[in-house]
Amino acid sequence: MLTPETEPELAETVAGAQRPLRILGGGTRPVGGVPGGAPLSTRALSGVELYEPGALTLVVRAGTPLAEVEAVLAGEGQRLPFEPMDHRGLLDTQGEPTIGGVVAANVSGPRRIQAGACRDFLLGVRFVDGQGRVIRNGGRVMKNVTGYDLVRLMAGSHGTLGVITEVALKVLPVPKATGLLTIPGLSDDRGVQALCRALGSPYEVTGAAHLQHGPEGTPMTMIRLEGFEASVAYRAGELKARLAEYGPARLETDPEAVHAAWAAVRDVAPFHGRPGDVWRLSVKPTDAPGIVAGLEGVEAIYDWGGGLVWLLLPEAAGADATAIRQAVAEAGGHATRVRGAGAAPAFQPLPAPVAALQAGLKQRFDPKGLFNPGLMEQQARDTSAA
Repeated sequence: MLTPETEPELAETVAGAQRPLRILGGGTRPVGGVPGGAPLSTRALSGVELYEPGALTLVVRAGTPLAEVEAVLAGEGQRLPFEPMDHRGLLDTQGEPTIGGVVAANVSGPRRIQAGACRDFLLGVRFVDGQGRVIRNGGRVMKNVTGYDLVRLMAGSHGTLGVITEVALKVLPVPKATGLLTIPGLSDDRGVQALCRALGSPYEVTGAAHLQHGPEGTPMTMIRLEGFEASVAYRAGELKARLAEYGPARLETDPEAVHAAWAAVRDVAPFHGRPGDVWRLSVKPTDAPGIVAGLEGVEAIYDWGGGLVWLLLPEAAGADATAIRQAVAEAGGHATRVRGAGAAPAFQPLPAPVAALQAGLKQRFDPKGLFNPGLMEQQARDTSAA
């Protein structure tokens, strides 16, 4: 495995590469399968470069373990606002997630509905492109918007455009209190309705999920509130009244219990250790229950108020990639196969104009096709008749 210890060494390695490279951080989230190529790890590019708690700014090398980043922030009562998921339990992988891997995959958890995605907190980035050039884009301060689009472009590129070496992030304080409202026994339709009503309220919901099989095996609808203790109590009371038609809601305020509940949603814990393919759907929340109901033999977890749906397809399930993609496409959404194999591409086939743009970017940043070959190269979807 190639493990350069400095950015110049990485640039030299890439510039001299004559064969494809498989870019690795912690190796914990091989979404879309494992691409070919010689393994190139960023793990040696580790450490905090700059941390200014008063400015809510963190600059860190890409190979730094996510746990280390979170520990540094916790020491100052701060956190990553986008609540990144840990894929290890779902994908049965080992190793330690890295901050560069989080950014490369734009990993964002339940708090995205209120705070935003990983890319929304990315202030700057350094990376090595396919010609071995070191490119710096953005800055290290909140008001710097230089090269903003390129910074966002790297988030979600899955290592196909460049090898990230350093990221600058905006961070936020940890709230003083947290609360979890739960309503048991709702159907998918009713659960999503309740979530949408909560999200449409002025009470600043930071988590909204519905489990078909909650901790006790029955449906559970979950709503999270964060802030000062008095504010959480007031908003919880108002939401209980607003959601009374859906049944009595229970409020949990123990921080450890609330954290554990949302960590399970974030990491899709109900699907851990169970056989079958796992799909991730992004759809309009109100369309989600109908899409799930139309797929035979699946189990669903609804996050982001229903806008994000995790599907587990047992080995004997009737649903397949074609049925899932067709149902989601008809609703204007997209679907990714996170776990499992098949002839269909893991990532959503793109409309021809978008696929052309993606191919152009790949040619511009990685003209030799070195990085993660085949991972996001897709057959364009013909939309001429749409």
